[in-house]
Amino acid sequence: MRAMPRPLAAVLTLGCKLNLADSEEIARGLRAAGYDVVDALCDADAYVVNTCSVTHVADQKSRRLIRSVRRMAPGARVTVTGCFPQSAGAEAVTALGADLVVGTRDRDKGELVRFLEPGAPAERGAPGGGGLHVRAFVKAQEGCNDVCAFCIVPRTRGREESRPVAAVVREVERAVAGGAREVVITGTQLGAWGRDLEPALGPHHLIGGLLEGTEAARVRFSSLQPQDITPELLALWQDPRLMPHFHLALQSGSEATLRAMRRRYTARAFAEAAERISAAVPGAAITTDVIAGFPGETHDQFAETLRLCEEVGFARLHCFPYSQRAHTTAARMPGQVPVPVRQERMAELLALGDRLSRRFRERARGSVRPVLWEEERERGGERLWRGHTDTYIPVYMAGAGLANRVTPVEIGELHEDGVRGSAPGGSA
Repeated sequence: MRAMPRPLAAVLTLGCKLNLADSEEIARGLRAAGYDVVDALCDADAYVVNTCSVTHVADQKSRRLIRSVRRMAPGARVTVTGCFPQSAGAEAVTALGADLVVGTRDRDKGELVRFLEPGAPAERGAPGGGGLHVRAFVKAQEGCNDVCAFCIVPRTRGREESRPVAAVVREVERAVAGGAREVVITGTQLGAWGRDLEPALGPHHLIGGLLEGTEAARVRFSSLQPQDITPELLALWQDPRLMPHFHLALQSGSEATLRAMRRRYTARAFAEAAERISAAVPGAAITTDVIAGFPGETHDQFAETLRLCEEVGFARLHCFPYSQRAHTTAARMPGQVPVPVRQERMAELLALGDRLSRRFRERARGSVRPVLWEEERERGGERLWRGHTDTYIPVYMAGAGLANRVTPVEIGELHEDGVRGSAPGGSA
């Protein structure tokens, strides 16, 4: 007698790496409950929409996706989690078509899986793989106590809460056993990991514990702030399993603007942290986030941001126009920068980011870097594998059977958002 097919759940994710980590945790729970799980919008028996609310645009995308899911499958069970329900309210999300709305904490994810529990369907074979992506995203920390003037995240994610090293190690080991070649450690405010523990610890204790307790081949630490770049932390990068890629959120290069934003560092401290990274980990990629048009930002202050970005020489800029968010201090500040001015500054940042990215990629040309291969694409009649170097440069190369492998690659000419690659000694 043929076994009945397993029900299908679609886990759809908007926003940050922390949301990706949450979605992978939800997917594991759904597989254990009897579902097959995909991460694409398709006809399914159940949906999880993991939302974002960092900007008004993110809110719009969340609303649009929830409505799309409900129109696609009127009879399916639809659950919504993530930051959007925390900012918009559960009633508003339910009105969009959600059957269940849950928060952002781990206990909420358990409630979500229990709600979608399909019973005990007959098996049709082993469930899908251990995660939704080639690299695994593992959450080490949740919440943020730093109430930056522009940010709604402390309201949507709550107070800081660090996961014990042992719990993070277990999840990393589970990801490695499931085939992950790279693990990305993420959190709302990852540099705050350990300061709520007794006794208080720092991020270097977490990274050291992961290196000692796991067999992960590649470990990437998702985001830090300048005050987190300590000698103890940088010393750990002597281990080649730690990827030479640091994401430091700048937001502004103006001392006055940083004070208005209530950031916990100065522009000079940021530059010095970048210098410490470059000295300790030569050739490391440093990427950042920058906001254009924060309230009160003058032309000269914006120019300071451009100069600092040039000075640091970022590998990539993630640029955002300032977005007024209800329930934040910045939304009530005087001196709101006109939207056209924000857009002009955003265009300048994007142009600078493109120039800096091209410079960083050009400097890598001719070197040999390890690349984790993720997917094969066809574009313009050409089939190429796409992967990332240890410094997170996208690489495109023809080949066969590269999925989820790490291979040495000679970096060639610029291509799309990355570079061409070839076997060492070959032609790009």
